[in-house]
Amino acid sequence: MFKITTQAADQVRAAAAQSGTEGMPLRLAARKKDDGSIEYIMGFDEARDEDIRIEAEGIPVVMAPEYVPLLDTAVLDFVQLDDSEEKQFIFVNPQDANYVPAE
Repeated sequence: MFKITTQAADQVRAAAAQSGTEGMPLRLAARKKDDGSIEYIMGFDEARDEDIRIEAEGIPVVMAPEYVPLLDTAVLDFVQLDDSEEKQFIFVNPQDANYVPAE
């Protein structure tokens, strides 16, 4: 099942407050590229009748049924990359060709 870390959930809530989209679900989409990597898209959106709806770390999440197979094992995290002070969302997904398990 798709998961969101506490750090990512906190950042999603902050982004919703900043953009005035509190209460709207986080919509996720994904597509597998030719090289086997997965491209992810997310944003706040209204739920549709056909959507799969879940809650992760208190965040309502929606996705079209066709994206579930690619997102089912993914984790959304919010991390600091390398030596940069900048943080960003990342998707950790064993189905992605670029996935490297944590040591």
